[in-house]
Amino acid sequence: MAKFFVNGVQVDFRGAPDTPLLWALRDSLDLTGTKFGCGMALCGACTVHLDGEPIRSCVTPVSSIEGKRVVTIEGIGETSQAKVATAVQRAWVDKDVVQCGYCQSGQVMAATALLRKNPRPSDADIDQAMSGNLCRCGTYQRIREAVHAAAASLKKA
Repeated sequence: MAKFFVNGVQVDFRGAPDTPLLWALRDSLDLTGTKFGCGMALCGACTVHLDGEPIRSCVTPVSSIEGKRVVTIEGIGETSQAKVATAVQRAWVDKDVVQCGYCQSGQVMAATALLRKNPRPSDADIDQAMSGNLCRCGTYQRIREAVHAAAASLKKA
């Protein structure tokens, strides 16, 4: 059994220790906002935060997160990251980032992590931080604009 926290709630996961966190979240905890994309940590659709850092949940076995804190897209607004996450989500809407939406939970999680570390990122900083998150619809320019808009709104606050 693995014990960890998801969105502030302790979880006693009784599945196989090599179960990827993604499947524990989706199948056992019914948190389906985190998406399966590639299963090889290449696309970023499964991005969640582990102790504040963005990780790919599709390749992270639950046995490796014992005692750690996981935040998913469902819980990002209820954490110490809420102010940044809210600014990112608002900017995503304002800049009309979403097309199909499949990758967006991973994109928002990556952007939130970036802005927590670097509240005034350059285009290069954004491109680097977001490079592991693929968008099949090609909304990269709007994603960059939204990250800048979120940063500006946080600066004003």
